Amino acid sequence: MERFVDEALVLGTLDYGEADRLVTLFTKGAGKLTAFAAGARKSRRRFAGALEPCTWLRAQLVERQGSTLRLDGVDVVRTFSGLRSDLSRIGRALYVVELCRELLRDREPHPELFDLTAAWLGQLEEGKAGPTSLIAFELEALSLAGLRPRFDACSVCGGVPGLEPRFDAAHGGGVCSRCQARAPAAARVDPELLQALAALQAGQRTPLSAPLRAQARGLLNAFISHHLGRALRGVDFLRQLGVD
Repeated sequence: MERFVDEALVLGTLDYGEADRLVTLFTKGAGKLTAFAAGARKSRRRFAGALEPCTWLRAQLVERQGSTLRLDGVDVVRTFSGLRSDLSRIGRALYVVELCRELLRDREPHPELFDLTAAWLGQLEEGKAGPTSLIAFELEALSLAGLRPRFDACSVCGGVPGLEPRFDAAHGGGVCSRCQARAPAAARVDPELLQALAALQAGQRTPLSAPLRAQARGLLNAFISHHLGRALRGVDFLRQLGVD
């Protein structure tokens, strides 16, 4: 058996048997892993509530036969406890870890996405992550996962989207008027929205207006659900909270 230690963000847990727990971890060095935590629901000394979603750990892991590892112990790097006192922050944080969980493939390292996620959760806890920052996070996470939507040019021909652009998730971005026949499912979008999203992708952090954020949310929800094959559960939770 091979033992190793890696930084990890807890993406989710599943109770197993009477006392155990399966933990989904986003590790910095090895990507998404599932680890078996024996006695995690009863042992206060070994895990002490450290297996809550969004917690940042140094995880002590042991390779086992098959795909599941054993979680022998943890050292907490950061709990992000400040998130848990505000329902809107909880909703955003859970949405972000769900997005990561679905974008990642098992044992495929994404250290840049790990750093992005840990940093964003820290900003959220400190009250420095406004509504536009969630959209910016999604765009960067999608890009790092190889699913970068295209806003600055037509995703069919590469030309400028034009005065009446459309957006098509299946084609991966904006569609110009000349190519609309080749993308019949494309929906018309505000040119200002594509410009604003392209600026966010380029690293500009100018806050979007509430109407543009609402349009961006609908567009990104459609893009993500198309490429993942299902809508994220966190979308409905954010909608119920009235969080954009």
